[in-house]
Amino acid sequence: MSVRILLAKPGLDGHDRGVHVLGRALRDAGHEVVLTGRFWSPDAIARAALEEDVDVVGLSILAGGHLGLTAEVIERLRAQDASCDVIVGGTIPDRDVERLLALGCGAVFPVGSRLDEIVAWAAERDAGAARSAAQRDQEGAR
Repeated sequence: MSVRILLAKPGLDGHDRGVHVLGRALRDAGHEVVLTGRFWSPDAIARAALEEDVDVVGLSILAGGHLGLTAEVIERLRAQDASCDVIVGGTIPDRDVERLLALGCGAVFPVGSRLDEIVAWAAERDAGAARSAAQRDQEGAR
């Protein structure tokens, strides 16, 4: 089992080298990665997440607007009853990490976060999902 993750660049952020490096690291770790490209709206990201049936939406934001854009993506996913986690990384000031977590982010990776930390988060999420699936199977067998 692996995490199926959609990586998106919302808003007017044209810097995409980092998200491509992250996508490759996640793919090399055995996860399925969908890259959307740059300049995606929250509506388009939510729609793509549903169409691609992803487990995680990863937002890469380097140009500011992280609070508003992340809130909009989460709102649109909830409105469509999507069950995926949302994580955000990039130029995220330390003072905003708790606010993003309170919005419903599963994880926040500010400047200075290492690729291995993000890959480890995906592996832990995958392991947690596998444990939950095994528990559901056991309960269903009773």
